[in-house]
Amino acid sequence: MTANQQSHEEQDRQDRQGQQDVTRRKVVVAGAGAVAAVGLGGAMAANAFAAEQREKTGDGSAPLPEECYLLTSVAMEGPYYIDADKIRQDVTEDKEGIPVTLRLKVIDSETCRPVRDAAVDIWHCDAVGVYSGYEDMGNGDGGPAPTAPPPTGDPSGPPPGGGHQEPTDDTRYLRGTWRTDRQGFVTFRTVFPGWYQGRCVHIHLKVHVNGEWTDAGYEGGTTCHTGQLYFDEESVLASAEVEPYASNTAERTTLDEDFIYDGNGARGGLLKLRYDPRDIAKGVRASLTVGVDPEATNEG
Repeated sequence: MTANQQSHEEQDRQDRQGQQDVTRRKVVVAGAGAVAAVGLGGAMAANAFAAEQREKTGDGSAPLPEECYLLTSVAMEGPYYIDADKIRQDVTEDKEGIPVTLRLKVIDSETCRPVRDAAVDIWHCDAVGVYSGYEDMGNGDGGPAPTAPPPTGDPSGPPPGGGHQEPTDDTRYLRGTWRTDRQGFVTFRTVFPGWYQGRCVHIHLKVHVNGEWTDAGYEGGTTCHTGQLYFDEESVLASAEVEPYASNTAERTTLDEDFIYDGNGARGGLLKLRYDPRDIAKGVRASLTVGVDPEATNEG
């Protein structure tokens, strides 16, 4: 054996030893992470383990999200819901505003399985705080506020005006219903909501299950979830620099001041946002995993 061959063999041996060391380090790091998880709290570790077990024994689908076992907060419907008469993904119509692609994943909070073929409703105000179907109500600036805290300050109570209000006109912009796919995903195209007196920036949400999709739309079933989706303050402040939001003169309620948002982050409906902080007007991608109880009935 030549000296050159001996040198190559020695290098190969060192490379193999290095790979083994890396593997051992990975095992040690993983073990330390597991110990840290236990230290952070038994409930967190138990939930993570349960999710891992479900993934191992499941149907071979993609890995389940960490938050899959969380039930998303329910919230009041508000007075301006109009039942599923626009089956569509693009709800913008001719409304001006920052483009938003809203992508939700609806899952069963107990099993972590996607909720397929559900009907998901969204509706929200335009850039200056006005809801379609209720334009006469204005945005709270010189007219009645669409929703404000009840006199008792109890977020579970009905809004002033006796709960649901009948539409005052035929407009239906920024409203729509669409179907979740096999993975539980549903995507809408809309615009960044504005604000009105008494509420932070938000989108209303309903999830309907066990109904039937027909040529006419979605029929029957039950509403298993009524909630609201929220935008962080940084994004709202950035939007307020852009027209037509800059023309909205209604007093703005911050996320922390809002009487419905429960402060629980993603579990409370706070959206995950992606946009260029130098130019939010280019558009926003918003997403959230929504954990629901398909056996529940929650009309809001």
